[in-house]
Amino acid sequence: QVQLVESGGGLVQAGGSLRLSCAASGIIFKINTMGWYRQAPGKQRELVASITEGGNTYNVDSVKGRFIISRDNAKNTMYLEMNALKPEDTDVYYCDAYLTKSKFAIDGHYWGQGNQVTVSS
Repeated sequence: QVQLVESGGGLVQAGGSLRLSCAASGIIFKINTMGWYRQAPGKQRELVASITEGGNTYNVDSVKGRFIISRDNAKNTMYLEMNALKPEDTDVYYCDAYLTKSKFAIDGHYWGQGNQVTVSS
């Protein structure tokens, strides 16, 4: 069984910072791309940032220059450092890992439980 456990969300004032963590555990052979998504009530989940196993990153335009995604492959953990937060960043943030559980298994997506981030104006 694979688990992704998120931590680090909360309430912050506009202009502040938060750091999210996502730790993967269980039977894992290899983690390929990892990503952070966010979702507001009644809206589709959207990609915020992603990072490959080799460290190549992608950030959606709305967070460029403010959010930094990183990962520690030895710890199977991914981070999202969120700076200069805005009220429009308020959402539930989910982590995602595209991974294989064994050498001969098919890759699959696994999701964290979601973490509320609230930015007050």
